[in-house]
Amino acid sequence: MHTTPKRMSRLVTALALSCAAALVAATTATPAVATAAAAGTPVATAVADPTVPTLNDWDCRPSAAHPTPVIVVHGTMGDSVSLLENLEAALLDGGYCVFALDYGNRGTGPIEDSAAELSTYVDRVLAATHAKKVSFVGHSQGGMMPRYYLKYLGGQDKVDDLVGLAPSNHGTYHWLLLGIAGIVCPACAQQGAGSPFITDLNWGDETPGDVSYTNVITQYDEVVVPANSGYLSGFPDQVSNLKIQSYCPFTVVEHIGIPGDQTAIAMALDALSHPGPAQAWRSYPCS
Repeated sequence: MHTTPKRMSRLVTALALSCAAALVAATTATPAVATAAAAGTPVATAVADPTVPTLNDWDCRPSAAHPTPVIVVHGTMGDSVSLLENLEAALLDGGYCVFALDYGNRGTGPIEDSAAELSTYVDRVLAATHAKKVSFVGHSQGGMMPRYYLKYLGGQDKVDDLVGLAPSNHGTYHWLLLGIAGIVCPACAQQGAGSPFITDLNWGDETPGDVSYTNVITQYDEVVVPANSGYLSGFPDQVSNLKIQSYCPFTVVEHIGIPGDQTAIAMALDALSHPGPAQAWRSYPCS
C-alpha cells in the first residue's frame, strides 16, 4: 500500500497521541496508585457517594437486567483508563458492573502472554461477581487479543459478547507498526497482516463458540489498515460488522478516537443489551 507523506504524518500523530495519553496517565498517578495498578491490585479511591457506580468495584453484583459483567480491554501502548473514560462511564451509567485491566506492559508484550493475563482476570471477575459469564469491549488489540483466549485458553464457555472497536482482527499493513514499533513491541509485529500469529488466529473458524461478536470500524482508521481488516466472518446471528460512516456519513473519527465516539459506544451498548451481536438494521446516534 502506498503511504503518502500526509497519511504518514497523521499516523505518526495518532500513535504519538496514544503513547502520550498513556504516559500522562502513568506519570500523574501517585506512587501508591501506580504501584497497585502495575500489580493488578484494585485501587481504593475516595468516593463521596458510595452508591455511585465505580470502575473495578469488586463488591459489585450484577443486576437481573444486566447479569453479565463487562471487562474493558485497552489497546497497544494503552492502559485501563486512557482513551476509555467515555466508554467506561457509559457502561457504568447503563447499569453494568465494569472492570478494566492493565496487561502486557501496556499491551506491547507477546499477545499469547497478554491473553493468559486476561484469562486470570476473567476468573477473578467471575469469582467476585458470582456471574456465569463476562463480556468484553476492547479497543484495537483489545478487540482482537480476547479471541486468542477464546480459541486456545478455554474462554468460550465464560464469554457472552466480544465487542471490538477498531479491532486488529486481521492485522495491519502499515509499515510503521511492523517496522520501527515492532522492534520494541512484540505485539506490534504480531499484529502485522499475514504474521504467523494473525494467520494462526484466523485459521478455521474466526468466531468460535457460543459467543456474539460485534466489530465496529471507522473508515478513517490509520492504524489498522485497511480498516475493514477488523471484520470477522460468520453468520449474521452471531457476527455484526459495522462501519460508523454507514450510519453517520459525516462523522470523522480515527483510530484513537473510536472508544470515545458516541456512535461506537451506542453500538457496544446495543450488543450487550440483548442476545446476539449489535443489530445492523438499527439507527445509531451520530457524534
